[in-house]
Amino acid sequence: MTSKSTIRQARTYASFPIPDDSLQGIKQQMLTWATPFNICCFLDSQGYSPPASKPAFQALLAVGAADCLKASAGTAFPQLKAWAAGHQDWIFGHLSYDLAGETERSSSAPQPAPHPDDIGFPDLCFFLPEILIELQVSGIRIGTLTEDPETVWKQIRATPVLPPPSGGSPIHFTPRFTREEYLDTINALRRHILRGDCYEINFCQEFFARHAAIDPVLTWQALSQASPNPFSAFYRLDQSYLFCASPERYMQKRGNTLCSQPIKGTAPRYPDDALADEASGRELFHSTKDRSENVMVVDLVRNDLARVCQPGSVRVTELFGVYAFPQVFQMISTVTGELAAGHDGVDALQATFPMGSMTGAPKNRVVHLIGQYERSRRGLFSGALGYLTPEKDFDFNVVIRSLLYNRDDGYLSYQVGSGITFYSDPLKEYEECLVKAAGIRKALALVAGKSFS
Repeated sequence: MTSKSTIRQARTYASFPIPDDSLQGIKQQMLTWATPFNICCFLDSQGYSPPASKPAFQALLAVGAADCLKASAGTAFPQLKAWAAGHQDWIFGHLSYDLAGETERSSSAPQPAPHPDDIGFPDLCFFLPEILIELQVSGIRIGTLTEDPETVWKQIRATPVLPPPSGGSPIHFTPRFTREEYLDTINALRRHILRGDCYEINFCQEFFARHAAIDPVLTWQALSQASPNPFSAFYRLDQSYLFCASPERYMQKRGNTLCSQPIKGTAPRYPDDALADEASGRELFHSTKDRSENVMVVDLVRNDLARVCQPGSVRVTELFGVYAFPQVFQMISTVTGELAAGHDGVDALQATFPMGSMTGAPKNRVVHLIGQYERSRRGLFSGALGYLTPEKDFDFNVVIRSLLYNRDDGYLSYQVGSGITFYSDPLKEYEECLVKAAGIRKALALVAGKSFS
């Protein structure tokens, strides 16, 4: 754990009208201005209104750390609970998948030795920003602890807008699994399901490149252009970067109401063929396999929420909703519950993490199998990134459809996965992974100015 002394001074706010410039240009100025800081978090709803909720902002930018908590798995959640209680302010940060071993459910299962960490994000990190910028429909609101908000706004407006990405060298990725090895692994997991070890498991594979030289802002710009999604994020912590185009909410807290929106079920889009596109969405809605996966994760989320919610308050408010995104249709369900007396938001995070859509059921057994069969450390991938408000409301995404980058050594990585059941067709699961990676591959092609492998 690392922490500076708690900052007690009040945050100074000022609001400014939205200029006539394009909104995208303003966002890029905000991010380009922020990236020299060694810690910043940019959350962008990309103009979406996620199901069951209306975003309170178009984008949030947190810059600099007036106070910071970094913790390793073991006692990370209790440390976060104590640290967050000491701040009546906005805090931003992440939970890595490796905190899975800290939950009551998974701690009883022996964990295989972890894979090397090539990206460098800590298991948990939260920070109180020196500067907070809210991009709202009505204008820009800047809150600072030390600087004058108007000075910050002038600096942002003076930041040049970068040209669209083009040129550069192609990036060559290496898979951790060959196609044949992946298919064999899926069949091995199906045998575990047949034996009754689990019902469904989310299995992921990594594609990585070494010594990649990319510009973080241009890479984020390309990913936003290729794959805009409602829980997108740019996150820098020292020399570790996350470029995230996630469509999935892990969990939101507003007042005492918790809302989780797991995704299970994916189908490709056909933007040049309206009839085929409509048929693909319709086929997803009626897919027996996808409905089976979705209802399994919904049951898992219901059980997780029931651990911290008032008895009888956990409800499924939408089941099998099909939503369109740039590359894919996704099947999204919504589960809500009312937080019980004696529990706070951090308790809810600990009780439900890692999210069921990225593990499977039963959670303790599949966490063990994931460690046994996957060949990469997930780290921040399939973890969560988000914020807590001064009122201790929060919103966290699921870190998927993402690039992770270590600028020190040029390690660049993306992981993709799918939910495996006994009825899974290994080849179709492999193809689903490639569909999910389409936005990332398109973005990298934009950065390189040419195709890549």
